[in-house]
Amino acid sequence: MEAERHLLIVEDDVAFARTLSRSFERRGYAVRIAASLDEVVTLLQQYSPGYAVVDLKLNGHASGLACVQALSTHDDEMLIVVLTGFASIATAVEAIKLGACHYLAKPSNTDDIEAAFGRASGNVEVELTNRSSSIKTLEWERIHETLAETGFNISETARRLGMHRRTLARKLDKQQVK
Repeated sequence: MEAERHLLIVEDDVAFARTLSRSFERRGYAVRIAASLDEVVTLLQQYSPGYAVVDLKLNGHASGLACVQALSTHDDEMLIVVLTGFASIATAVEAIKLGACHYLAKPSNTDDIEAAFGRASGNVEVELTNRSSSIKTLEWERIHETLAETGFNISETARRLGMHRRTLARKLDKQQVK
């Protein structure tokens, strides 16, 4: 099998990782799974994937951005897609800066991910909108930016935002973030 069809899935949800793995294997990929940054680093010593799918939030509050950085450092040609239930502009920008080629919000399936690999380069034809952001959208983006800064530590995020921890938890529950 050719090297560029090797895929690494970085996901701590075992059932989702297994489902995604089977789906990609049916499409001809050789797949390996890691659940943490440590596993990624260990795996990269013996495996050199051409593709990676990285969940943004790993092991409770750890960030997949560190995995994106490690993968990109290992091979700057690797096509990395960040998959997240915590979609925000702040984390999308950081993921791209760290080496991801695309950023997808959950739920996304194998077709979406494979299409994202195919759209690794930018598109100057993308339509620009005149729509301004709502206050709720701006608040949500600020919450996620702060979450990313704190490594997804809820208590520290609430402190930095000047809100009660329970208030932040309720806001996160309302968005049904997983």
